[in-house]
Amino acid sequence: MKITSIKAVPIKNPISGGHYEPKPGETGIRRPPWTATAEVANPMSRYPKYKALRSSWSAPFPAVGVMATADDGNWGFGVTGYGAPVISIINDHLAPLLMGENPMATDKVWDMMMRMTSPYSPSGIASYAISGIDLALWDLKGNAMKTPVYELAGGPARDRQFCYSTGNDTDWFMELGFKATKLACPYGTHDGLAAITKNEDFVAKTRDFIGKDVDLMLDCWMAFDVEFAVRLAERLRPYGLKWIEDCLIPENMSAHRALRERLPWQTLSTGEHWYTPYPFFDAAKDRLVDIFQPDINWVGGFTACQRIAAIADAAGLETILHAGMNTPYGQHFTYSNTNTRWGEFFVGGAPGVALPRTHSYPGMNTPVDGWCVPSDAPGFGHGLTLDSINAMTT
Repeated sequence: MKITSIKAVPIKNPISGGHYEPKPGETGIRRPPWTATAEVANPMSRYPKYKALRSSWSAPFPAVGVMATADDGNWGFGVTGYGAPVISIINDHLAPLLMGENPMATDKVWDMMMRMTSPYSPSGIASYAISGIDLALWDLKGNAMKTPVYELAGGPARDRQFCYSTGNDTDWFMELGFKATKLACPYGTHDGLAAITKNEDFVAKTRDFIGKDVDLMLDCWMAFDVEFAVRLAERLRPYGLKWIEDCLIPENMSAHRALRERLPWQTLSTGEHWYTPYPFFDAAKDRLVDIFQPDINWVGGFTACQRIAAIADAAGLETILHAGMNTPYGQHFTYSNTNTRWGEFFVGGAPGVALPRTHSYPGMNTPVDGWCVPSDAPGFGHGLTLDSINAMTT
C-alpha cells in the first residue's frame, strides 16, 4: 500500500460547528452558554482593548481538514487548525514528499515530517500540519484494517472512560452527571490585587454548590505570572482544587520551574500550548508539572501523544489530553492509553442542549453521567463520509 494523495482544505470547525447557540424560538434552552459573554483571564488581559473576549484577538483562521488516500482506495481524515499557513505547509511542502510512502508506517512518516520541517521548526504552526497528516494516516490505517484505532494502539485500557467537564455552567454539568469539573478563571495578574478575592469568591461559590465529593479544577489560560499564581493558590487552598492549570506563558520554562519550587504542594498541569514531545521531556526531567495536557490535533497527532504519554509514564506523571473527549481522535487515544485515566470534555453548548448536538462528528459518542466509550467503528469512528467532508469545506 502506498500514499497517493494528501490534501488539506479549510473546513468548518467540527466542534463549534455543532449546536452551540439557541435558535430563534427553540425550546428547552435555559440561557445562553457561558461562552457567549463570560470574561476569561487570558494572555492579552493586560491590554484593555482586547481584555474582555478572546475572540477579539484570536486568529481568524478556519479549521483544517486533511484527507489522505492510498493506492487501494482506502482513505483517512484528520483535523487540525490555523488555516492558510498550515494548509500551505501540508500541500506545498509535506504532502508532495510523502507520496509513495507506506501509510501504515505512521511512526516513520511522523519522523520524516519532524525532520522535513526542522529548518523552520516542527513546533508551532508546523506542528499543526504534522498533526493533521498523522491523524489522517491513523484513520486510514484503521479503515484499511477494518479496526478502531484504539485497538491498533493496544486495545482499551479500561472498560469505560471517566470524563470531567470544562466550563462555567456548573449547574448544567452537575445535572449531566459529571463528577469532576473545571472552571475557566475570570481574573488574572492584570486585574490587580482585587482579582485574588474575586477568584476566591468564584471558586468558593462553586465548591459550595458542588459539595466535597466532586473534584474541582481551575484553568488559568496563560493569564498569570509566578507571583500571582502563588498568591492565588495559597488563597484557594481551603477549597481543595485537584489541580491548577496553564498558569504561565508556555515557553517560559524558567517561570514554570520557579512556580514548581514555590508551590511544592499544589498539583500543576499544563501543555496544551506545547508542541512536539521535546518540551514535555524537559518538563518531565525536572518534574515541573504533575499532569501533561497535550492537544492531539495540535501537538503532532496520535504519534506525538504516544511519545508524550510514554515520557510521562516513565517519570511518574499523568497525561490528560486537552479537550480529549471532544473529538474522536482524542477519545481513541485516551481510551487506549493506561496513563490517561481522565478525559476532558469542554462543554460549550447552552444549558439544556444535549451533548451530542454540540459537535459535528456523526459517529462520535459523548459522555453520559460522566463516562464515555468511544465508537468501535473502523478508524477513529468519526462517521464522516466523503460527501459530509465536502460539505464541511469553507
